[in-house]
Amino acid sequence: MQPLKKILGFTLVEILVALLVFSVVGLLSARLLSQSVDNQNNLQDRGQRLAEIHRAMRVLQRDILQLSRRKIRDAQGEELPALIVSDQGAIEFSRVGWRNPLRQPRSEVQRVGYRWQDEKIVRGYWLTLDRSYDAEPAFQTLLEDVETIEFFAVDQLGNEHKQWPLDPEAYAATEESEALYLAAIVVRMELLPYGLIERIWRVPNV
Repeated sequence: MQPLKKILGFTLVEILVALLVFSVVGLLSARLLSQSVDNQNNLQDRGQRLAEIHRAMRVLQRDILQLSRRKIRDAQGEELPALIVSDQGAIEFSRVGWRNPLRQPRSEVQRVGYRWQDEKIVRGYWLTLDRSYDAEPAFQTLLEDVETIEFFAVDQLGNEHKQWPLDPEAYAATEESEALYLAAIVVRMELLPYGLIERIWRVPNV
């Protein structure tokens, strides 16, 4: 009678070890894949955020670089300066270059304003320069997730002012009379997730 051939195979311990190795490799692969997906999403979010910031800065820059000396009158007939800077995170001014492709009977100078509201930069503009009693600006949200924003007027001496225009009497008959003339506008803001961002633009004398 011929002897039985020995049957080769895996033992239970070997199978359990193999399963353990495959489980660890699978777990590590899943974590790496999840981390790669998260990193990709973060990069996309950051890229979209940067695009939003650049777009908002382009609009603000376009307006500021077209600053006009045109004063206006409010609903009570009082004269308002061409540029008003408030220490409450707001700025308002007249700008040239308001496009008029339909050739409507209106000025090409436009009154615009920016303010910080509900952690947003809001841009407003008026359809007329001199305002009637019912004149209300149209608003558009320019940028969200803005923690703080400040506007500064820089005079010809390089001094920054949180409010503009300055009091002429304070500089009358002094050597600092040049400080009454505007040289630039600075904006500083705290943005998520980048922190402090600063921009400065030279402007015509106002």
